[in-house]
Amino acid sequence: MIGQCVRRFATSAVRRAHYEEGPGKNLPFSIENKWKLLALMTAFFGSGFTFPFIIVRHQLLKK
Repeated sequence: MIGQCVRRFATSAVRRAHYEEGPGKNLPFSIENKWKLLALMTAFFGSGFTFPFIIVRHQLLKK
């Protein structure tokens, strides 16, 4: 009995969901403007690559 209710709710919830379909529609950022995407990706990955070097430099310069 509980299984039927859960199954019925799950199928109706899926039916009610109206999401756009297609490439890039399920991402939390826009991929329409390639230059903005390039800048965001460079900042994101560049900061992750740069921070360890900045931290090491800070530790080496510390007295």
